[in-house]
Order: sequence, then C-alpha cells, then structure tokens
Amino acid sequence: MSDVDGGFMSSEPILLFLHGVGDGDPGDRWKLRIAETLSGLGYSGLDAAKVIAPKYAHALKGWDEEVPLPGTTAKRFPREAAKKNRRDFERRTGAIEFRLGRHERGNGFPGFDAAINLAVGHPKFIQADNYLTKRQIRAQVLTRILEKLPKRGKLVIVAHSLGSVIAADLVPRLPVGLDIAGMVTIGSPLANGSFNVDKLREELKDPPSNLGWWVNFWNDNDLVAAHRGVSSVFPWIVDFRLETKKFGLEAHSAEEYLSNETVGQAIGFSLFGSTSKEVAHVEIGADIPLDDTERLGLTALRYAYLVKMKLTGDVKDRYAGALRQVQARLVDDIKRWNTDQGRATSSQISRLAFDFSDPQAAVPEPRPSSHIPADQAVVLLTILAAENIIRPFEIVVPKDIRQAAMEDLTAEMGLGSQYGTEVFLAAKHAREVLSGARGMSWIKWGALGVGAAALVVATAGLALAAGAGLAGAALITSALASFGPGGMIGGLVTAGTLASAGGGGIAFGLASPATTAEIVEGVVARQLSAAMLRKRLEIDQDPATWRLLVETEIHVRREHERLDEFSDESSPGLKELKRKIDAVERALKCLRDNGLEPNVASSWDEEEQDSSRPVH
Repeated sequence: MSDVDGGFMSSEPILLFLHGVGDGDPGDRWKLRIAETLSGLGYSGLDAAKVIAPKYAHALKGWDEEVPLPGTTAKRFPREAAKKNRRDFERRTGAIEFRLGRHERGNGFPGFDAAINLAVGHPKFIQADNYLTKRQIRAQVLTRILEKLPKRGKLVIVAHSLGSVIAADLVPRLPVGLDIAGMVTIGSPLANGSFNVDKLREELKDPPSNLGWWVNFWNDNDLVAAHRGVSSVFPWIVDFRLETKKFGLEAHSAEEYLSNETVGQAIGFSLFGSTSKEVAHVEIGADIPLDDTERLGLTALRYAYLVKMKLTGDVKDRYAGALRQVQARLVDDIKRWNTDQGRATSSQISRLAFDFSDPQAAVPEPRPSSHIPADQAVVLLTILAAENIIRPFEIVVPKDIRQAAMEDLTAEMGLGSQYGTEVFLAAKHAREVLSGARGMSWIKWGALGVGAAALVVATAGLALAAGAGLAGAALITSALASFGPGGMIGGLVTAGTLASAGGGGIAFGLASPATTAEIVEGVVARQLSAAMLRKRLEIDQDPATWRLLVETEIHVRREHERLDEFSDESSPGLKELKRKIDAVERALKCLRDNGLEPNVASSWDEEEQDSSRPVH
C-alpha cells in the first residue's frame, strides 16, 4: 500500500462519490460544493481528477436482472504480514489525523439507535432497507459501481449516508490494481447495528490491504450519524466531529458536510497532496541519523511542547520558562556528549539551539516526532506518560492535559491518537491494581528518582537491560555518566531501563533493604503499565516482565523470611518488605487474570523447536 504522499501508478487521481438514499443527486450538487471548498483551500478544483459518481437510486428500489454478488479481492495476510499491514495503516492514519488536527469521537445519545432503526422501516428509507435485507439489490448496486471503475489507479472514495455502508461493502471487492489513497465518509449510519450488512463488522475487523486511511466526519445535529463515531465499530478509523448550525435533514446533507474546510482538506490532500498555499521548508546540507539518546530527548521535548500548548495562565508561563531551560540544557548536553564521542550533531538537534542568555530570544519549536513502530513505542510512551519530562523542575499538570498531549504525540508518530489514549488507560489500570485500599496517587509515581538510578548502576541489571525496552546497557552507562540521573535524558533512560529490564540482577536489587518500597512500586507500576498497554493494543508481550516479577518475589520473600525470624513485628524494614511483596503479588495476579502468564508448555515446545534447527 502506498503512503498518503503518493507513489501510485496513475498521475490522474480518481474520485468516486457514492450517494445515499433519495434521487441520487442527478444535478451533482455535491460536486459543485466540493469544488468550491477545494478552490477556497488553494486547490484547482476537480479539473485534475477523474470524477466517477454512479447513479443507483433506481437500483435500490428493485432489480432488472439477477446478478451474482461480486466476490472479495482484498488480500488475506498471514499473522506477521497482517501485523505489518496494520502498522503501516496506523502510520498513514496518524499522518492524516495529525494533518486534520484534533478531533472528537462522540459517545452517542441514548435512544438514537432505536430512532434510526424505526426510520429505516419508514417508507422514505425503503432504499436503505432494501440494500440491507435484499441480497439481489445489494449485488446489483455493487456491480453497477464496479462497472464504472477502471482496473488500476489511485482512488479516493467519498461516501454519504447509505453510500458509506456501500463503500465499506465495496472496498474489499475492488480490482486489485486500484489503490485507495483515502476514504472519506460523511453522515454515516455504520455505528448502528442495523447496518451490519452480511456481517460487515466482522469482515472489516482489520483494515483492508488496499485502503490508505479512512476518516469519518459527523456532527451533533445529524440524527443519522446518531452522535457517534464509526470508530465505535471499526476502531482503526479516525472519527472527526464537525460543528454545524443546521438541523435535521440539512445537517445530514452531503452539501453541508462538503462545504466544511476540514472535509475539503481530507479530500484535497488525498487527491492532490499539499495545497498551493503551503510552503515546504527544506533543510539544506547533509545530515546524520539520530541515535537512541537524541531520539529519546527529542521525543520527550516534543511531548513537553504539546503539553505546554494546552496549558493556560500562570501554569503555562511557568511551564514555558522551565521548558525553555530544559531545551537549552538538552541541546548543550547532547552537543558535548557527541563531541566527547567524536560524533557530529544532527541538524535536528542543532536547529533547537538558541541564545539562552538573551531572555527575548525565540525558542525553536521541536518538530513533530518521527514514526516509531507500535510495538517499539510501548516502553517509550509508558515512560513519557509517567515521568517528569521537565525535570529538575516540578509542575503538576492535570492528567487530561497530559493525555490530550500524548494523543497528539502518537498521532504525529503515525500511531493514531487512540494509541495515546490507551497509554493512559493502561497506566490507570496498573495504578488501580497496585494501589489497593491505600489509594496511591499518580504524582507519587511521577519520578523514580536518583535512588532508582543508583539501583541500575549498582546491580547486574545493566547487563540484562538490552531487551525490548528503551535502551541497551551501553547507552545506559554512557547516558548516566554524561547526563546524570537528575536530568531529563538520564532520568528517562533510567526509568525506561527499569520498565523493561528483567533478570536476577535487577530482581535482587529490588529486594535489597537499600531499595525503598516506593521505588519497587514505581518499577512494578511501569512494568505492569507496559504489559497492559501491549494487551490493549494486541502486541506480543515482553517475557522479561513476568520473569522480573517472579524473581523479585522470590528474593523479596527470602529477605522477609530472613528478617522476620528475629526482628520486631512492627519494624520499618519488615513493613517495607511487605509493601514490596504486596506490589509484586498484585502485579502477578493481574497478569494471570488477563491471560498474560507465560505458557510453560508453549515455551518448552518453542525451545524444542529451536534445538532441532540446524546450527550454521
């Protein structure tokens, strides 16, 4: 599948418009309206596109001759290829989502589903009922549309009302040579269960291989859309809420939707790319790729910037002042670190430098973060959501603001804003599991602190931390030495290590009396948050999580038994050990209850298979 930026075989894009119930708009008023909207955005209208708008209003009322239902042509991928297809789709979706800006999904109004069900049975909606219930009419409509389409090219689908149901039904049946750059649905009733034609929801459980992205637009006053996003049925699409002053049928009309600039942006960009009004900034000169430390610092800085943009008043002023200093120090520290290593500094870092001695100097904005695969982003985003990204400064930011900023960040990264929501939902789940009746606060777990850095350095955990997490052992050693545990990068590297490391060294260090129960709770919280996030996103688990918790439990229980024999029952040391045991037990139970306990038999079978493979 090609990216949203292009790369298709035909230079002339194809716009397919699918109408809803009614007369099929014989005068093509929809076309005039979208042409006006595109012109207002700086595009040349629809002159450079091939427009196909099949008329099938009559076909929705009955059929002239029987035709077979067109078969599906979309590829069915094996497991690994399907994961890659989903990952690529998320990247494209995140890109268009970020381009369009913040959106609201919508939760639905009680009774609206029943109202739509009743409406479908009304004589005025007989066409919709026919498509949903009469297979021959459905086959006839799909066949008529397919007959109008070429076999190859770049296709953009715009579908209104019942047309969105037809579009969803059509996508898996398109010729294999047609790539769908994007699909825009407006006023869609797909969230309503009555429109699950031929188990459409099951058919589209995963994004089709030929679909670039899908954005659904809805508005509060459109009764057909039921004040609910289509992502309530197909969670991999983007829902975008629009404001309108129209009501009833006017709010539902295709012309009302197509006059909206955001809808026009989605259609125009999918057809033609950037508008003539946009100016691309090009970096001049050669550049070098970022290393792990630089990427970590830039991602954290971008997240902090997105947080700042959502703050107001005194808090925003203080946060901006702190962030100004953090950015200046980060750029200076990375430059010095690269100098010590005899390595040039990437222009992505250099461009963020400014004269900190000048209080009026403008602070360059960190650019949107680059794409990171969903599985590789788990630990990074878990840590960014939990840690103080402007350390050493401490400013309490409301959770809803941090979550909204995280949603923007994951949209920029091509993961989709829902990924950012899931980061916070997973963390909430972990906190609830571990807090029990004691009600630990988010802020208490906000920073692992210098003690945790000492734990990493003082144990053999360094040698075991180069797994699926944020950083390998070499990076940890050099980062802590260069940046220190109290700075942003050093603190994030430390927290990322502890959120992903597993093995006897770390487990023994967590059991040590020198390590506080609070640090253990913080480490377990991050490990559990990452595990819950992987589960929510259907990403393979990191086996190091279970191993660390089990080994920590063994060491902590042994330490408790050793001290319990002779110490006072109320001794602080025993209380600390009991807190550690409680945290680990709760985490293990949570993993077990969620089906995340490793399958011993499966692990043994895999080892047997590995041992039977030839050695090269």
